[in-house]
Amino acid sequence: MFIKHSTIEKKPLLLLVLIIITISIGGLVEIVPLYTVETTIERVEGVRPYTPLEQMGRNIYTREGCYLCHSQMIRPFRDEVERYGHYSLAAESMYDHPFQWGSKRTGPDLARVGGKYSNEWHVTHMIDPRSVVPESIMPGYPFMMRELDADDVEAHLETLRIVGVPYSDDMVLNAAIDMAAQADPEADHEPLLARYPKAVVGDFDGDPSRLTEMDALVAYMQMLGTLVDFADVQPADLTQ
Repeated sequence: MFIKHSTIEKKPLLLLVLIIITISIGGLVEIVPLYTVETTIERVEGVRPYTPLEQMGRNIYTREGCYLCHSQMIRPFRDEVERYGHYSLAAESMYDHPFQWGSKRTGPDLARVGGKYSNEWHVTHMIDPRSVVPESIMPGYPFMMRELDADDVEAHLETLRIVGVPYSDDMVLNAAIDMAAQADPEADHEPLLARYPKAVVGDFDGDPSRLTEMDALVAYMQMLGTLVDFADVQPADLTQ
């Protein structure tokens, strides 16, 4: 056996072919079984695609690397559940591209941050973190008060639809209207809420006259963890 192994190692091309075959077999063993079940994610009532404004805010969240310090994954351990809320469900991230799960927590987990603080608190925290959390080491993001560049929002939703996010033609067609309406307290919100139940609406950044990156980011933050009624979810064993 050692002689055969030595022969293979001396022939780079043969070694490469055998490595590819081995990796392919391993990959097929992991992937093929997934196609034999109806779904790999248990459906949960309430999960929906992001509104156009929430999606733009999520893009900013990803762009600024917020996920590097703030995970969005509450593990099913008692200490985490008592601090952050119900443990994270896979279905909550089913429309995330990419998802924000992780284990790095320089700051708190944000999976359930929606509704815990006012819009004003979020804006103040983003502009000057230490004004509300003196011990914070988070940098400030005052530049997010600039105008939101979302001219390609329809194309963005169409792209997400290609990878499985169930945006309807109506959602794509009205993306720009819905985005503006969500941040305008005087707008007609009924069409938006019909397409995106439980969407948080109103003035997010304190300036309803214009749509900013801060509007988008706060709208995204305010919906995190608010879509699912966890009273109907069977809890895991938290005795660990």
